[in-house]
Amino acid sequence: MARGITPEFKERVLARVDLVELIGARVALRRVGKEYLGLCPFHNEKTPSFTVVPDKQFYHCFGCGANGNAIDFLIQYDRLDFPEAVTELARQAGMDLPNADAPPREGPDPRPLYDTLAQAAAFYQRQLRTHPQAQRAVDYLKGRGLSGTIAARFGLGFAPPGWDALLAQLGAGRDGRARLAAAGLIIERDDGRCYDRFRDRIMFPIHDRRGRVLGFGGRILDQGEPKYLNSPETAVFHKGRELYGLYQARAASRQPPRLLVVEGYLDVIALAQFELPYAVATLGTATTPEQLTRLLRSAPELVFCFDGDRAGRAAAWKALTTALPQVGRQQPVRFLFLPEGEDPDTLVRKEGRVAFEQRLTGATPLSTFLFEHLSTGLDLTTAEGRAALDAAARPLLERVPAGTYRGLLAQQLARLVGLPPPVGGRAAPRRAARVPAPQMDLTRRAIALLLDEPGLAAALTVRPTDWSALRQPGADLLQELLAQIDAAPGLTGGMLRERLRDSPYEPIIAQRSELLAIDLTYEGKAAEVQGAIERLNEQAGRAGRARLWEVRSLADLTPEQRTALRARRGRRADH
Repeated sequence: MARGITPEFKERVLARVDLVELIGARVALRRVGKEYLGLCPFHNEKTPSFTVVPDKQFYHCFGCGANGNAIDFLIQYDRLDFPEAVTELARQAGMDLPNADAPPREGPDPRPLYDTLAQAAAFYQRQLRTHPQAQRAVDYLKGRGLSGTIAARFGLGFAPPGWDALLAQLGAGRDGRARLAAAGLIIERDDGRCYDRFRDRIMFPIHDRRGRVLGFGGRILDQGEPKYLNSPETAVFHKGRELYGLYQARAASRQPPRLLVVEGYLDVIALAQFELPYAVATLGTATTPEQLTRLLRSAPELVFCFDGDRAGRAAAWKALTTALPQVGRQQPVRFLFLPEGEDPDTLVRKEGRVAFEQRLTGATPLSTFLFEHLSTGLDLTTAEGRAALDAAARPLLERVPAGTYRGLLAQQLARLVGLPPPVGGRAAPRRAARVPAPQMDLTRRAIALLLDEPGLAAALTVRPTDWSALRQPGADLLQELLAQIDAAPGLTGGMLRERLRDSPYEPIIAQRSELLAIDLTYEGKAAEVQGAIERLNEQAGRAGRARLWEVRSLADLTPEQRTALRARRGRRADH
């Protein structure tokens, strides 16, 4: 959790926020009874299906499934990350973020580090304009077709040759050298002497979402190695989290139509010059889960762009496997494979913007690439080939969040291997379900009802018993919801959802939108929840008794278990 943002503070913020006012400033809403209705801001529609429920501080779209509280809305609509969303809501509510400006406990104040990096970026930019040997860098950039305007937009610079150009400018005294070392800009030798990390390179500053410089990438001008050199990990720079060009993409459009992940800094800049300002690049590494989360929060569609050769397809497959746990939430993930010998830079210059965008529109969907890759080398006309495909695909499908998308992938797999489609569109289970479908529906309905109206718990006359022996999907979540509500009476649905953010239950909660339209009275809803708990209590009792009978020796039991088993056996003897 972000520093200063505690669960208690989140709940206080949500309690102070008027969700109708927050959303109404961005979406035209009209009152319909106790709720507000408008056109969904997250997908194109002509008939309003976007509902805001003031008393629950919750919104939901029955068209695309988008739903959540005030924090979720800012994350989805304004493309903020979680700390930014909470901070913005606190600001609107006139609340101070606890310890927001205090240095983190785990390290020194990072602000001097940001200042040093900003000074270094300005130094490199000046050198590109004024250094006697910068013409080689200028000629290289012009040779790549880049204009001075686009170079300025991305803050490109030049690290002069020599060992101490930056050190001489910013490294005066022991403190100056210490700051440069902490920023990863100089290297200290064994004898204590220091020298510039970046020398005779075109410099690409890497920004965070707020536009602060975090680090640099440098491209060598001659034939030396490495061709590209990145800043090392520092207190503020982590290669696995950041994305080159994301700040510029967000600056160009608050809601870009898509994000295109390419492999090189110059690809990002060239595409931006051709009015395709939504390209980003990883920092010399494969896409990480953290980067993927940020990408999916920033645009409605994600396209990975790779070379069409074997290495490119291998990199694409790695990106696909990383994406599986986060796909299926109305955001298409596609893969564009380029012709041999081309990269985005050369291809957009050859074909132009319109033709390149047509390639993006026709990019391969994740589902197609998934099964094409797994089918490579298999003869699907034989039982052996189809069985091999099934064995390879099933573990991957299990990594996809439960819901419609995983069900559709399971159906597609069933068609490919010639098996009946799985019941309900779900992946075929490895063992038969132990509970009937109607009871699973009852549990899911109880979960949905409590999430929308936590106050129902006050009307219940039962609570869960020991459910540890149950294999019932959703039972653990239902029990957790009741525990959270009992611990904090007065929770709204939005507050309850927020308490479970980043928990193992969050993906399950996100998939329950189809149950939100349950049309029952308050008493009817409470009866549904109570019925689910009673059924689960009954099943838990049977499971516990069955577990006792499975134990052959009384010596294996606790005294309490022995008493229960003797009583049970006595009742059976009476019959």
